[in-house]
Formats: sequence, structure tokens, C-alpha cells
Amino acid sequence: MDTSPQTPERLAASVFAVPPMARNSELQVCPTQNQKIVSHLEAGGVNLLLYGGNAVFYHIRMQEYAQTLAMLTDIAGPQTGVVPSIGPAFGTMMDQVEVLKDFDFPTVMVLPSRDVADAEGIATGIRKAAEALGKPVVVYLKFDRWLAPQTVASLLDDGLVSWIKYAVVRDDPSEDEYLQELLDAVPGDRVVSGIGEQPAIIHMRDFGVGSFTSGCVCVAPKKSMAMLRAIQAKDYDTAESIRQEFEGLEDQRNSIHPIRVLHRALDLAGIAETGPMLPLLSELTPEQEQILQPIAKSLLDLDASA
Repeated sequence: MDTSPQTPERLAASVFAVPPMARNSELQVCPTQNQKIVSHLEAGGVNLLLYGGNAVFYHIRMQEYAQTLAMLTDIAGPQTGVVPSIGPAFGTMMDQVEVLKDFDFPTVMVLPSRDVADAEGIATGIRKAAEALGKPVVVYLKFDRWLAPQTVASLLDDGLVSWIKYAVVRDDPSEDEYLQELLDAVPGDRVVSGIGEQPAIIHMRDFGVGSFTSGCVCVAPKKSMAMLRAIQAKDYDTAESIRQEFEGLEDQRNSIHPIRVLHRALDLAGIAETGPMLPLLSELTPEQEQILQPIAKSLLDLDASA
């Protein structure tokens, strides 16, 4: 596992994959199947992994946290950086920080929550977690105005933030006052677009963020990496043609549920046996899986031919 700090240069080197977490029939994390997912990503040139919402870190049991971190350390190649998550509850976050001190992850992402929380308290919690860990953390802006841009800038200036995942969904991603205000306060190369391939061109070209995260990259890593390189080369026509190839799977994620669809898509495409969803999330219906399977396989086939 690559334990080096995640500098802007490191963030620009790869799409940041956000994989699901494969589990067995007993809901235990499965090293063999998770290794298959990571190996598929690495074979496609992806060497940054973020385990958060798609891996359902929101609902992970405290008693399995250390075991899960150890597995992530073992399955990542020497050039692959891995970022686990903590939270979203403050007590959970601080207990998980104590476990993380025994590992060498370069940073950790704080999961966002709007329940029993306010902006000032969230900032205090992030500060305390980063100080307790002794490393800068990833701030995940998932909700509009979740944290004021100047608050994020203050945390960054104090050395408590590694990078920022921006994932506020807009009907038109080109119209985003919050993102613009954020980028007026913090360097764009410390911000990563966090909503997959669909807004990535606009976020990188028009706003100047440094890279993007993706769930669908777990199906088609070569394609997603080619899109990142095309944007960086300002070859936006190529980037747009690749973006469109991800639309089918993204449409399913948007219409049903992004986490549940991605979890099953890897299984239906034959990449890995991802197993049952971790409660409090439910399974797809047989009808939904029937529609999803050819879409996932088609995207995998496109990637194989890249």
C-alpha cells in the first residue's frame, strides 16, 4: 500500500475509485472477492481507492473495523493509496481514530451526516478527529452549504485537511455557486469532484478541480482513466465520448440507488461476488437485476476493448 501523503500531484495521478465492499453470506468482509475488485482496478491503471459510502462504511460494526482495515492494507498493491472512512457519529469517529493509529493509511475520510449536527459542530468534530489521528483528513462535502467555504479553508490552513471531496448534486453542474465559493477559498488542486464521470468534465475544465472520484470506474477502470487523461490533456471531445459510455450504468444508479446498483453491478458483470448488501440497505429486485446485468456487462466489454 502506498502510504505517501496525498498531495495534489498524487491526486491527479489516478481516478479515485470508490469501490463497494464484498461480503460473504454471513455478512463478513471477504478478502478474496475484495482482492478481485482491487486487482481489476489496478489492472486498469487505477491506484487510488476510497472506501466510503459505496462500501457502506456508515454501517460497519466497530468490532470488525480493525479487521477490515487490515484487509484493505493487505489487498492493495505497493503503488495503491487507500483511504478508509470514519463516522458519521462523533463517538464512532473518535473510537475509529484510535484503531487507525495502528495503521499507516495516509488519510481518512469523515463521513457526512445531517442528523443531529450543525455546521459549527461538524467543523469542531473534524478538527478533533484530525488532531487525535495526527494526520490531515478528507472533508466530504455532500450537502449544499454543509460547511462554509471559509470554515473549510480554516481547517486546511491549519493542516487538518488532506483534500476535499465535493459531491453536491446539481441539475446543472455548470451552475454551482457553492462550488465556486469553495474554490475562491481553497486551491482547486485540493478539491476532487465526487460524483463520478458525469460532471467531471465541467468540474475540472470550468471550475478547475484537480481530479474526480468514481464508482463506475470499478467496472471500467481503463475507460475512466482514459477520460481523466483526456480532460488533463484538454481533449474534451474524447472525454465527452467516454463520459457518454458510462451513462447507462449511471442512469440505473440514479433511478434506483447508487450504492445498491453499483454493489450488484460488479457481481452481475462477473468482476467479483460482492455478496449481500449490508443492512440497513436492501437488495435489488430480480427485475432490476435483469435490466442491470446487460448494462454492466456491456460497460465491462467496452473496457476490455479499450
